[in-house]
Amino acid sequence: MGLFHFLIVVQAIVSAALVGVILMQRSEGGGLGMGGSPSGLMSARGAADFMTRLTTILASMFVLLSISLAFVAAREGGPSKIDTSLERTELPASQTTAPETAPAPEAAPAAAQVAPNTEVPLDK
Repeated sequence: MGLFHFLIVVQAIVSAALVGVILMQRSEGGGLGMGGSPSGLMSARGAADFMTRLTTILASMFVLLSISLAFVAAREGGPSKIDTSLERTELPASQTTAPETAPAPEAAPAAAQVAPNTEVPLDK
């Protein structure tokens, strides 16, 4: 799982850098196609912008890392044995009853068996 953990760390670094680069970019005011200026993303000036190129590179790395993580997880995961160590098992009927040689439990005092109801209702 060494390669998987390495790719997870690289994926986290790339995603944090991608978020940072996106938040540092200047807002064009053209969200969902509204507004914008002629010097936007589709012009030669906007396409050559450093932040735009860096965003494209980081986004491509993010997608490639996601695909490679899926392949590594599928290859290294494989079928696994289900752990049944905590599974409940039913005892046969002969073992569920107490043996006749066991001592009887001592009787508790009557005062300790009945506890007074000291709970206060929440609605009052």
